Amino acid sequence: MKKIMIIGAGWLGRPLAHYLQTLGHFVVATKTTIDGVSLLVNEGLHAEQLDLTHNGNHLRTLIEQYDIELVIGCFPPGFRRGLDKQYADNWQHIVESTQSTSVTKLVMVSSTTVYPNLSQPMIETDAAYALAQSEPLFSENARQMLIAEQHVIDSQLDYGIVRCSGLIGPDRHPARFVSKLKQVSLSAPANMIHQSDAIGAICFVAMLESNQVVNATTPNTVAKSEFYRAAIERSGESLTLPPIVDSPDKRIISDKLSDLGYRFHFQHTLELI
Repeated sequence: MKKIMIIGAGWLGRPLAHYLQTLGHFVVATKTTIDGVSLLVNEGLHAEQLDLTHNGNHLRTLIEQYDIELVIGCFPPGFRRGLDKQYADNWQHIVESTQSTSVTKLVMVSSTTVYPNLSQPMIETDAAYALAQSEPLFSENARQMLIAEQHVIDSQLDYGIVRCSGLIGPDRHPARFVSKLKQVSLSAPANMIHQSDAIGAICFVAMLESNQVVNATTPNTVAKSEFYRAAIERSGESLTLPPIVDSPDKRIISDKLSDLGYRFHFQHTLELI
């Protein structure tokens, strides 16, 4: 049994906390609001309020209070809310709060946003902070996420970084995204992962005895146009596919995660819908 803290018990972190608890681990999950904490407590989880941008010493206090061994950061970067640099700052704060404590390992739930804007297969070594500093094909969001990853790598703790592709699952059926798409490509891969495999990958990496950066994405996929067409058909909703274009894009490769021993629940993105 490990004593685990999950920072950010939202759409992904909440079921992750429940799953780890069913495995016999002691889990403390955090939310930024009292109402969020109450929801988790009512579901049988140990929960604490934590806002990384305020109360600088609170995270360290919680870690010491519960004698936490493993910290999993499972919160979104907030780029759409204009919090461009806050994500990296939050991870620096996590690293500083865990050093010289009972914590022995950090796991960061990252994103395939870190990869450069190139239409080619992407493996883990294709994105790193050192590369992004001088390469204009990395977006500013990618750079901020890679800075955050580097904080974890340089923490002098054991670590795991899980770069998830597009997350779908309960309450996130891909058909619901169709109305927000301006176009779909017949030559760009649909890089997606189901919530259950994201949780599985995070847990797998968390328990590894080696430091790893891995992509977490469904091994086999189709073009975005085919994926979203199938999503519409299987949803039964009256939705129209946006204009189809021929714009290639990157393909995320998850071979490393499989080679390490993880077995995906879903082998193909069309199984996800």
